[in-house]
Parts: sequence; structure tokens; C-alpha cells
Amino acid sequence: MSKIELVAPCHFGLEAVLKKEILDLGYEISQVEDGRVTFCGDRNALCRANVFLRTAERILLKVGKLKAVTFDELFEKVKALPWENYIPADGRFWVAKASSVKSRLFSPSDIQSIVKKAIVERLKSVYHIEWFPETGAEYPIRISFMKDEATVCLDTTGLSLHKRGYRTMVSRAPIKETLAAALILLTPWKGDRILVDPFCGSGTFPIEAAMIAANLAPGMNRSFTAEKWTNIVERKYWYQTVDEANDMANIQVETDIQGYDIDGEIIRAARQNARAAGVEHLIHFQQRSVKELSHPKKYGFLISNPPYGERLEEKEHLPGLYTEIGERFRELDSWSMYLITSYEDTEKYIGRKADKNRKIYNGMLKTYYYQFLGPKPPKTKHREL
Repeated sequence: MSKIELVAPCHFGLEAVLKKEILDLGYEISQVEDGRVTFCGDRNALCRANVFLRTAERILLKVGKLKAVTFDELFEKVKALPWENYIPADGRFWVAKASSVKSRLFSPSDIQSIVKKAIVERLKSVYHIEWFPETGAEYPIRISFMKDEATVCLDTTGLSLHKRGYRTMVSRAPIKETLAAALILLTPWKGDRILVDPFCGSGTFPIEAAMIAANLAPGMNRSFTAEKWTNIVERKYWYQTVDEANDMANIQVETDIQGYDIDGEIIRAARQNARAAGVEHLIHFQQRSVKELSHPKKYGFLISNPPYGERLEEKEHLPGLYTEIGERFRELDSWSMYLITSYEDTEKYIGRKADKNRKIYNGMLKTYYYQFLGPKPPKTKHREL
């Protein structure tokens, strides 16, 4: 299994960001679809994708693709896949998730049951056993149907990749770490530029920005299901990947990253999360309301997840809040502002039409990423020596 195919699901609308990340890792893209990117690599790609990708939700090892419109057809085609190349005789395997969109087979529980039976029958005939002890490593299986075509994969990740391990305390409406990282990567911000989040909550935007600035791999301090798959990926590849991540990290980088929130308790939680991520020294957190937002320097970035007003009692405060955001932004000469929100009157109360607007699904909630672009800073002239 020198060459493998991997599937990386992501937030709908952010496939291009993930594609660039995968290309930057040096792997070949084989397909880009709504909410996922498929790519090819060696066995080491499985480890590096899990450790380095900031915007993928998980990394799936593709076992096969098939078309099925009846359960009999599904059974036979899943059974025909070479499961013995992936699951050893003592492996613990189950169908962790089945999904179906615009397909004749649509019941997740029935799909899961049929797929499990088919794999059991295949492995029975290969290993010549009637009963599987399932005492070894875990091999969770995922199958997703789209227009009667199913992609069958093994989940190499386990807990979703947005679980970086640093967020021990969360605010009421936290943004996922993977989504925050993707939204930052959609901007021209670099680690040597100013970044302020005036509604930082538990600190996700500033922490993800600091990790990007310090080149800290998001998965370097967590574990993955596939670490125990020694029949597929030797342990040395995981060690090599973590060594690579440590070599690339630069926690001494200088940054100007700030996070504000009106709630002092939330700011304490944000500091604790930043400490857990190893970037507390790179971020300045402060209890401050949006009306106090100011900064003496030019060409900075506001990147934030302001209140949406999902609760009825909060909705009435949104016009005033977004008006305030617009007023403070106008005072920040030459800055750019990026807001993710589901509030439909954002531009009206900000007082300016966004230069760009991107539809993004935050879970099941349709949101928009409003991009208000400021001027580019003048290029620094380097003296010739």
C-alpha cells in the first residue's frame, strides 16, 4: 500500500482553503467536491495530514467507491472490497457513520448494518474464522452516499480535528477551531501584521492566529485512531511527523494579536486556553467592550465572530451593536475587517457594503463571511548593502 487515497471533509464553502493547504504539504489533489477534498500520497501523508492540516475536519482513508441502488448490490460490492488489506483478524471494526444525499438507499441505520455484515463475510472467508475477537486496534468505518454513489472509508482521526486539545473552557457560542483557522487563511493577514478580535469569546481566533504565526502544527499535541494501525502505518512515521512539526515551530516569533471581550470571566477562559495551546505569550487579552475599540497603528485586521442574535431576546440589540462595530471600524484608518455572522442586516448597520461576501455553513447554520477590505500597506524599501 505504497500509494493511498485520502479524503478530507471540511466546512462547506471552504474547500479551496483546504485544497491549498494540501498542495502546500506536497500532495496531489484527485477531486474537490462540496465539503471534501480527496488527495493522494504515501503512508506518511496519513500522519502529516492529521498533524498539519488546520482546516480539515478529519482524515479518511479511502477503501473504495461503488454504486448501489439496492441493499443486495451494496452488500456484494462492499464485500468485494479488499478489507483484509486494512483490518487485521483481531481488529475492532464498526460502521461509525453512514450518510445519504439524493440516493435511493437513504436509511443510515440500514446502510450501517448491511456494510458491517458484508465486511464480516469478506473477512470470514479470508481469515477462515467464524467469530472475530475484536480485541485489537479500532477501525471505524464511514460510508457516504451521493446520488447513489458511495465512498467507503476508514476514519484515521478519531475525535474531530477541530479538537486541538487546548480549548478546555468555551464561551456560549464558540466557533470551531478548524473554521476559525480557515477564515484567517482566507485573509491576507500574516503573522507580522496586527490582528484584533473584539468579540474573542474563549479566544479561538487569536489562538489559531498565534498558532499560524508561530507555525505550530494544530495536531502535534493530540492522538489519532490510526496511530495503532501498525499494519497500515508504521509507528516511525508518526514520530517523524511530530519531529518535523517541532522543527518547524517558532514560538519566539513577535506578534501583535489581541482579543477583547466584555465578559471578564470569558477573558480568563481565553487566557487559560491560550496557555494550553502554548501561545499565551503571543496574545494580549483584555476585558473591553466594542465601543472602546481603537488601535494606534495602521493596516491592521479585525477578524471576528460577533453575536448573531440567534436568541429572540438578543435580536433587538443587534442594530445598535453592528452600528457600533461600523463606527469603530471607520475610526481604524486603513484597516480591513472580516466578520462571520448570520445577521442579514450586517451591511446596513455597518454602514458599508462588503467588498466580498462568502456563504459558509457553520454546522447547520447558514452564515456569511463579510470582507471589508482596507488599502494594502506600502512596500518596505530595502536598502542595498
